[in-house]
Amino acid sequence: MNEIVWPTIDSKHLIVDSKQMMTLEKEMFSDGMPQEALMEKAGNQISKWLFKRKTLLKHGITVLIGPGHNGGDGAVIARELFLKGYLVKVWCPFPLKKKLTINHVNYLTSIGVTKLLEPPDATGKELWIDAVFGNNQTRKVDNKLIKLFNQKFNNKYGRVVSIDVPTGLCPNNGEPILDNAVKADFTLVIGLNKIGLTQDSALSFIGELHHIDVGVPINKLSKVEKKIFKVTYKDLKNINLPSLPKNSNKYKKGRTLLIAGSEKYPGAAYLALKGAISSGAGFISAVLPELVAESIWQVAPEIVLKGTMQSNYNGNASLLSVLKNIDLSAFDSLAVGPGIGIDNDDWQKSKDYLLSFEGLLILDADALNRISESKLGLKFFLERKFKTWITPHSKEFIRLFPHIMGETNVELALEAAKEFNISVLLKGANSIVADNKKAWQLFGTDSQTGRAGLGDLLTGFVAGSSAIDLACCKNITTDFFAKYVLLHSFAASKCKTGSNAHAIGDELSKLMRNWKTRQIS
Repeated sequence: MNEIVWPTIDSKHLIVDSKQMMTLEKEMFSDGMPQEALMEKAGNQISKWLFKRKTLLKHGITVLIGPGHNGGDGAVIARELFLKGYLVKVWCPFPLKKKLTINHVNYLTSIGVTKLLEPPDATGKELWIDAVFGNNQTRKVDNKLIKLFNQKFNNKYGRVVSIDVPTGLCPNNGEPILDNAVKADFTLVIGLNKIGLTQDSALSFIGELHHIDVGVPINKLSKVEKKIFKVTYKDLKNINLPSLPKNSNKYKKGRTLLIAGSEKYPGAAYLALKGAISSGAGFISAVLPELVAESIWQVAPEIVLKGTMQSNYNGNASLLSVLKNIDLSAFDSLAVGPGIGIDNDDWQKSKDYLLSFEGLLILDADALNRISESKLGLKFFLERKFKTWITPHSKEFIRLFPHIMGETNVELALEAAKEFNISVLLKGANSIVADNKKAWQLFGTDSQTGRAGLGDLLTGFVAGSSAIDLACCKNITTDFFAKYVLLHSFAASKCKTGSNAHAIGDELSKLMRNWKTRQIS
């Protein structure tokens, strides 16, 4: 049986580094695709994108043409715009090197396109197209050129469109190669998504990211070894989550247990429970600090209280006394960590109960901090033989895995998942979910998900949603994890009543109700 993949393996979703993209292009050329044809296709597709946005073109266009094939793409764009009657000028800030690019620029001058001898005026209203360096750039760029572009961008004198990769930006890590890079209003990525452009570090440079399809064959894409997918809200329509049988009772609609909160952080428990409730799970249980347990019936009477946690002298929760009295085998999923505080002695005594839990273990926040400070440390993951998902933000990840290095957060998450046989959600502006084979990079998601409390809400939502799906199909893969994270962010984007965690939890409840109803019907 063929493996089902979400999202689809295609050029719109697959993310590659610069070397992988070059390899794919070389394979296409060796199969008979002329370089001229690929350049024409890229230039024509970008021209069609621009023709649909005529307001960008109304004051004219200046194309800044680089020495290589990215410059050639720019020359094709200049030609197509000129032939449609637009006022087009070109400027070559560096001597041209590639024969194809030289030929295209010579043709431009022959048909009447103005070739500037001096740098263009950054205070003009015309559109600038950055076709200087693309996917293959590694060299340091003259800072005068970067400043010229960014003078135009910062003062809003017309717009800037970068072709494939903004000049001066590393396509592999999304950081400036030197001190700065071109800041674009739009970046039109050619062929496949470049991994640097989907990283948090690139957000201030790329503007709106748009994909330009040039027809990379599917059989080539399926052979890319490291599968990294770009997912956006558009991919929600293709999410397939299991549908519960209509005759399911509450015990067959997912059983989850949350261990959250402390005297120091009581709010974390409420928010985690709110997330679990919003998932629609049939049976939600909790272990809570006494402070929260006393009042939980008033705000969430549907929660089954399995025990209360005492706190140490610093206000951090103690897990041992309750874990030894609970039959964890009754639960599909177990979430531990939001707001429990750090108590290394308690973790040392209670870890064996978590190691032996055979369901899905979800570790967040202070559970991860306890692991990073404990005697056992990362060996906890190696000793645990059952499915484990973790949800660190960047600082928690560094504390947990100080030895793991990588150019991007995607590489960090993939390496940690592979080494410790876990699934990792590395939270950020563009969060990543990874296992030992694949990664899902969320892109273009709502910035309101990066607020205090929403991580607790997400943990509870993941616990409840995974319990439901485990009740249906007994085993779920990491793409489920990515789907839950995307749904959580989408709920934030649709929340009309405010951007706090409680309001977004209400929106998430409505979203999941509508989603399940649609699936069952």
